[in-house]
Amino acid sequence: MTTRRDPPGDGPPEDDAALFRSAIGPVRELPPAPLPPAAPKPRPVPRMARRDEADARSEFHRILDAGLLETGDALRYRRDEVPPRVLQRLARGDYAAQEELDLHHADLAQAELLLRGFLKAARDAGVACVRIIHGKGLHSDSRIPPLKNLVDRLLRQRADVLAFHSAPAAQGGGGAVLVLLAKR
Repeated sequence: MTTRRDPPGDGPPEDDAALFRSAIGPVRELPPAPLPPAAPKPRPVPRMARRDEADARSEFHRILDAGLLETGDALRYRRDEVPPRVLQRLARGDYAAQEELDLHHADLAQAELLLRGFLKAARDAGVACVRIIHGKGLHSDSRIPPLKNLVDRLLRQRADVLAFHSAPAAQGGGGAVLVLLAKR
């Protein structure tokens, strides 16, 4: 049986780590690795602006709701640049309606779409006066006629509407409105 012997003159056996260090020679330490980039900070939330917008929106809706028309109320409106006598003539029915839209049997969403399309088509055709039949609201659940209020609100918002007034009795009375449109 043979036994392993260390080479003569080498001294005690070296451990593996020391052998490895002596085999590779001198080393230098690497610089530390940079930290991974941090997640971006979230964008600031404009809470005050959102709150101001919500307040303004609720105030706008409150004003709209406060001015709700009842069944017997007349619709009337004129822009500042329109003389008062024009509104008086409109109330008497002195202007002939060139086109007419009947909103009976339409729900609010349909009525709004029909009304917007009708006004655009009338204006594009160069029509100066139209009649919109919204009904008196006698069959609504409350004394607030929904179509009449929709027509009033939508007409007031449009820049192409100069004036409007409930039609005289012979032309529909409280269930219709005559509308003067701006020239194209």
